[in-house]
Amino acid sequence: MSKKLKVIVSGGGTGGHIFPAVAIANEIKKMVPDAEFLFVGAEGRMEMEKVPAAGYKIVGLWISGLQRKLTLANLSFPFKVISSMFKARKIVKEFQPDVVIGTGGYASGPTLRAASGKGIPTLIQEQNSFPGITNKILSKKVNKICVAYEGMERFFPKEKILFTGNPVRQDISGVSNKREEAITFFGLDANKKTILIIGGSLGARVINEAIGAGLEEFNKNNIQIVWQTGKGYIETARSQAANFLNAKVFDFISRMDLAYAASDCIISRAGASSVSEIQIIGKPCVLVPSPNVAEDHQTKNAMALVNKKAALLVKDIEAKNTLINTSIDLMKNDALQAELKENILKMAMPGAASVIAKEALKLANYNL
Repeated sequence: MSKKLKVIVSGGGTGGHIFPAVAIANEIKKMVPDAEFLFVGAEGRMEMEKVPAAGYKIVGLWISGLQRKLTLANLSFPFKVISSMFKARKIVKEFQPDVVIGTGGYASGPTLRAASGKGIPTLIQEQNSFPGITNKILSKKVNKICVAYEGMERFFPKEKILFTGNPVRQDISGVSNKREEAITFFGLDANKKTILIIGGSLGARVINEAIGAGLEEFNKNNIQIVWQTGKGYIETARSQAANFLNAKVFDFISRMDLAYAASDCIISRAGASSVSEIQIIGKPCVLVPSPNVAEDHQTKNAMALVNKKAALLVKDIEAKNTLINTSIDLMKNDALQAELKENILKMAMPGAASVIAKEALKLANYNL
């Protein structure tokens, strides 16, 4: 094919939208090495930093969400929508993509609307068991909807749905071979059990406070921790962990493959990307769903695992009282660990990025 394939990818706000977007782009690039990519994000959000770090060009729209409570920021919302729609149309017109892919987040709405309005093939990827408002609106216009959970025809047109699972970072597969490297990387004791704590890419206050208060208990039980706090809690965590050699504290872990490899058990929020990655690596986990998300979708994500005896659940409101004991009890219970591991591995869909990439190429009329 003589014409170069051109792809726009839009998604951001959190790692849960960014990492799938980059994973899909990486997979397309593997299949079509000379493909040209342009990412569209929201100005000031983390995609503006993470996407260039992954090697892709990104442009930003002046867009944000509507706050649920009355704030002055809401007054600028209509202007942001109009501005971002105009800019998205300009980007699409100038770049002339063959296909546009959205993975959720503020910027994907205007970008995919602009593309579908011009008759350009569009695909959205919904990570959660309960879709966000952007993807619900876009579902009427796009050509294909890739989902990670069953039963999504409740929200989307059935004929457009493709059950693919969630794309995850490529370095996540094969973590079982990286344990030694991981122990060295984090400065851990190879003879101690390790819990990995991840509150999502932006951190989780309730999890952080529970862990901070439980450091002595972990120490007493000879358990070491690798703790990702997010930027907002890092200084507090460092001072709390100063006297505990068994606690390794980071605001953000760039080598998540090694963090997973080092861990025997994981405490995590129940964002779609985190859940999908834990399924693929097959580690026992305690999920603490965030209640501060649209339609409480993290609880729904978590219950999909809990109902299949593939994870334990601690409610956010109960985390301060029960999270430490629940995770220590799990670390002492080999039979429960084995059951959770066996069941969570059954739910893994490791080829998601490849399936979605092929679907995008099909929409673009690109024959491999």
